[in-house]
Amino acid sequence: MRDERRTTGGTTLAVLHVDGDFTAEGDFSPDQVGKGAGSGGSDSWEAVRVRADELIAECGAVLVRGLGIADAAAFHRTVSRFGDSLIDSYRGGNTPRATVSDGVFTSTEYPARYDISLHNEMSYAAQWPTRLYFCCLDAPDTGGATPVCDGEALLGALSPEVRARFADGVVYHQFLHGGFGLGKSWQATFETEDKAVVEEFLTASEAEFEWTDDGGLKVRQHRPGIRKNPRTGRDAWFNQADQWHPSNLPPEEAETLLDLIDSYDELPHWITYADGAPLTDEDLAEVRSAQRAHRVAEPWAAGDIMIVDNMSVLHGRQAFTGTRKVVVSMT
Repeated sequence: MRDERRTTGGTTLAVLHVDGDFTAEGDFSPDQVGKGAGSGGSDSWEAVRVRADELIAECGAVLVRGLGIADAAAFHRTVSRFGDSLIDSYRGGNTPRATVSDGVFTSTEYPARYDISLHNEMSYAAQWPTRLYFCCLDAPDTGGATPVCDGEALLGALSPEVRARFADGVVYHQFLHGGFGLGKSWQATFETEDKAVVEEFLTASEAEFEWTDDGGLKVRQHRPGIRKNPRTGRDAWFNQADQWHPSNLPPEEAETLLDLIDSYDELPHWITYADGAPLTDEDLAEVRSAQRAHRVAEPWAAGDIMIVDNMSVLHGRQAFTGTRKVVVSMT
């Protein structure tokens, strides 16, 4: 094993190179015994796991290269060996995503021609994943990297005035249709047809909600914009403010969408400051500039796994050409 660093601004992605492929049982294959990290079967896997954990503790994100993960089943076995239980449902999630197998999802169904902005996974929810495990099963021809950005570096790059406005939190607004409309339905979002199940989930999440006359659902969730990072004990940016704002959409898509509605209340999702005021263009521009200044993007190779500490590091996706199959598990 050997590791190196990719650094931009205050973000460092560790890259851990491993020698040897895994068998169906999740150990290194017999022909790798005696070759670097492949020597010793499961003991060698333990060395990989320990070193990966060390690098996450140091950097917040690590890309493990050389595992030879060929399919979703091998990925599931590998991720399970890190010890934490996998989240088996994406209930309440905002991103279009499909289940591949138990605890394994497509990373996104968003069109290939668009970037996905940097964000902390499900930071709009009452509960969010601790770790994200991405695996590239098929690398794209161009683009398609999963860029990362350190949340403490991003926060530190903002002016005191902008930090203060986000310190009181943000309010995430959703309008989920009942089967026909823009965005996801409430049935798809909450993985049920039972309104009582939805109400129980939202009540437990301390969300405000109301059913509409046309069978839709409006949801409001006031969440912090800045949280204490358990890994370091320091404040970090932890929200999806710019991603939930209509300006995050490609210009032509935004223009079409806004032409279809009378007010922001009809958008599938949108966001305000804690006091209900709309986010300003100036604040959003400063946030996005800070993201660009601290963003690291490592091209995918088939078989790679990237592990991200969700409260430490934001992630996104670059637009791409060709085929790209990246799956994700969350703990």
